[in-house]
Amino acid sequence: MADMALLDRGFAAIIRRFVETGQGPHYTELAQELGLSVEQGRELVHELFARNVPGWVHPGTDLIASFAPFNNLPTQYRVSVDGHQKWFAQ
Repeated sequence: MADMALLDRGFAAIIRRFVETGQGPHYTELAQELGLSVEQGRELVHELFARNVPGWVHPGTDLIASFAPFNNLPTQYRVSVDGHQKWFAQ
């Protein structure tokens, strides 16, 4: 079980990646950014959702599908900022 400081850093890193690129990180990228092993990065993603962060992984995978308020997969809810559409909402 990850400590709260690590969970906070993981949450912030995922949100930051969505804001910057329009896509959430793969757990291997998250692990690298936080100085964790690949397995620890994968576990961190699942632990965030187990702690009731609104979102989910794609069924049968360890890949972030949705992380409120963002969706990693295209939806009908497109979000544009300053004329740039690179985000999708839940």
